[in-house]
Amino acid sequence: MAFVDYLHTPSFSSPIMIMAFEGWNDAGDAASSAAEYIAEQCGATVFARLDPEPFYDFQQSRPMVRISDTQRVIDWPENTFSHGSLNGRQLIILRGIEPQLRWRTYSETIRDLAIAAGVEMVVSLGALIADVAHTRPATIYGSAMNPELRDRLDLEPSTYEGPTGIVGVVHTTTHDANLDSVSLWGAVPSYVPHAQSPKVAKALVERVSKLLGLPIPLHDLSQAADEYVRQIDMMIADDDDMAEYVSNLETEYDAAMNSGSGNELIAKIEEFLKDQK
Repeated sequence: MAFVDYLHTPSFSSPIMIMAFEGWNDAGDAASSAAEYIAEQCGATVFARLDPEPFYDFQQSRPMVRISDTQRVIDWPENTFSHGSLNGRQLIILRGIEPQLRWRTYSETIRDLAIAAGVEMVVSLGALIADVAHTRPATIYGSAMNPELRDRLDLEPSTYEGPTGIVGVVHTTTHDANLDSVSLWGAVPSYVPHAQSPKVAKALVERVSKLLGLPIPLHDLSQAADEYVRQIDMMIADDDDMAEYVSNLETEYDAAMNSGSGNELIAKIEEFLKDQK
């Protein structure tokens, strides 16, 4: 397969593909952290890599030089496919970096690998910055374009219109190839945009667990999420303006939940996303 370097070929049996990409689709590193965590929990090992040459501008995504056993080694932008299993369910985990070039070819390459592996469903993970409070449950939005799949998994229709990242392109490419495709997005508080968000990563993993009916241990992520909340609490404790802003976000969230629908929150997140470049 062009652009794919296979280290070995596992014996696949209707695996689920879970994918996340660093970059525009990965606020707070939440999506990539969730994918990495799932890979660790299912004992996944790398079986293939994408050739980075066609997909990256190396002046923007520069390779890194390191010393290994006195030898200089160059590490290029990496997209890896790992294979593992959890409770008898095979998983393929794609951990990648949003490319700068040839998005259609990149997406079609992922699609072709999924088809060759007999993938049963593709689950894409993303995270975006939004006006949400760190003190409330992380907002996770799940969507699918297939009506039957939406009804079976209790997902929302894909109604977003506006700028998209590689997650949206791959999601559409796999759907157009008649692969069941689900997209899960988590919302990271806009007032801590550069902090890693284990709380949203945990919420994404929880949603994947529920979606696939797979129990995934969450102890380590739960501890990290609690510490994340504690540190932000400390950060805003002496900032009256920030504390008032967070309080207003809490009020908005509580009002939306009391009305019995999270649609208003989801609409606000989508509007926020449209403004991003």
